[in-house]
Amino acid sequence: MDFTVSGNDIILRQPDFALSETLDCGQAFRWKKVSDDSDRCEVYEGYFLNSFLRISEGEEKGVFILHNTQEKDFLDKWYNYLDLSTDYGELKRRFSEDEMLARACSYAGGIRILRQDSWEALSSFIISQNNNIPRIKGIIGRLTEHYGGYPEVSQLAGETAESLAFLRSGFRAKYLTDAVERLLSGELDLASIARLPLQDALKELMKIRGVGPKVAMCTLLFGMHRTDAFPVDVWMKRVLERWYPNGLPDCVKGCEGIAQQYLFHYIRNEPV
Repeated sequence: MDFTVSGNDIILRQPDFALSETLDCGQAFRWKKVSDDSDRCEVYEGYFLNSFLRISEGEEKGVFILHNTQEKDFLDKWYNYLDLSTDYGELKRRFSEDEMLARACSYAGGIRILRQDSWEALSSFIISQNNNIPRIKGIIGRLTEHYGGYPEVSQLAGETAESLAFLRSGFRAKYLTDAVERLLSGELDLASIARLPLQDALKELMKIRGVGPKVAMCTLLFGMHRTDAFPVDVWMKRVLERWYPNGLPDCVKGCEGIAQQYLFHYIRNEPV
């Protein structure tokens, strides 16, 4: 990773990173691709909690512009959020010891795991259950509009499934309020859960009404950067049945969640 300050922008040179593959792969729901004067320039706008970022990727591969971003904000916030400290090139070399993963890494080599806030990830993936990405983004958009930003847990104190009807989130509202109650009561603490062994962390998160293994694993991977967490949905079930009936290869040990993202993207867009 290399960056320079150019006026009010940060020019980032970063290999193994692509905006669409990272921001539009289903791990975060507050990013959107926006139009630009040039079809040759890919531009996204989005938020980490309540911090806004406009980021573009130009014609030169591996060069990005973080618009209207101060160096302090880049180093204090976006460097960590975009996981720029992790050597994904080395991870892909390691994963490519396996033939199938070599194909997946080659197909979408710009995927990175965002380091999201644990509460935002938990609540977002509760909302995501049995849902599609446009609807998830719509619900989260109504949530942030109502609260003037992504609400902290304390801001949802006293909310009920009925009072959250404006979200149009259906059965998911009662799961969201249950999570709020358990966190505010001190029964659950996300920072403490993040430090637990994986299976213990899963059990704690699954105390929340409506939170099963997949939502818990997504929370651990995307909200706590537990790269050993391996979410399994219908797509990943197909991956396991088709290519890994005897389990994942040893080369992904400790980073199963990162490998999952490459495999997930590949099977959903599998080249003919």
